[in-house]
Amino acid sequence: MKNQNVKKLLFIILSILCLSPWVSSAIALFAGILFSLLIGNPFQDWTSKAVKKLLALAVVGLGAGMDLNVVTKVGLQSVGFTALSIVAVFAIGSLLGKLFKTPLNTTLLISSGTAICGGSAIAAVAPVIKAKNHEVTVSLAVVFTLNAIALFVFPWVGHLLHLDQTSFGLWSALAIHDTSSVVGAALSYGPKALEVGTIVKLVRALWIIPLALIFSFTTAMQLKKQGATVQTKTKKPWFILGFITAAALVTFIPELKPTGTMIYAGAKKLMVLTLFYIGSSITLDHIKEAGVKPMLQGVLLWCFTAISTLTLIMSNIIS
Repeated sequence: MKNQNVKKLLFIILSILCLSPWVSSAIALFAGILFSLLIGNPFQDWTSKAVKKLLALAVVGLGAGMDLNVVTKVGLQSVGFTALSIVAVFAIGSLLGKLFKTPLNTTLLISSGTAICGGSAIAAVAPVIKAKNHEVTVSLAVVFTLNAIALFVFPWVGHLLHLDQTSFGLWSALAIHDTSSVVGAALSYGPKALEVGTIVKLVRALWIIPLALIFSFTTAMQLKKQGATVQTKTKKPWFILGFITAAALVTFIPELKPTGTMIYAGAKKLMVLTLFYIGSSITLDHIKEAGVKPMLQGVLLWCFTAISTLTLIMSNIIS
């Protein structure tokens, strides 16, 4: 009992420190992972549920520091290559799925998470394609592990290749799975990287809706052939609307800009705290559950996405 109380107290202290100006996103994530693996998260259930809500709040808050004109411009510029990259990821994902002989649903879930926005895309697509619990768990474990790696690897590669902040933000949004990890990596790289990365990733996340609708249609057709029916609900990324609304308010009501600046600063620290919780939710079981073949499939698909988008960006084909 005493050990458990000590764990809880230490966890709370570290959570508070994450809100201080001395803890960066990378440090918070690393601290969370170490805490989970060495000590054990005493609030595992609570943090797993809290992450989604905290992430949504942080993203909305980040909107308060953005100019809607910039949001619209960057968003429109990224629509074309976002669509092309999603198609390419699913094509390569399908080939890798056949190569490793992974179940179709697992392939679709890993491809969805890689192509759009990690866990959110998997959560939206899973009920539509009638994925089994273990298929969802495996896909989330793969994406979750690669998200953690990306937070450390991407900034290092960015500095190694001397990428400017705009290029890094674009690369992060196109090649990192979850919104939280995109924001975390971009946050450590610079304010412009954070702005570009957040906007492009949120535009990318909107593709959850048409993707889920396509899968819903194809699944319904298959079930119809089998003489069955299905009813599914698609989770919609409402936090994107909140982000746009916050950006619109500070853009068109100049008097709100000082308040928006404060909210933006608070949202960045909230994101650091969220990354600590994400790290503290990673366990050895997650890594074991992924298995070798799905993990290899996810890693190779991720490498293809990261290398191809980085090449296009450095060649100024995507800018």
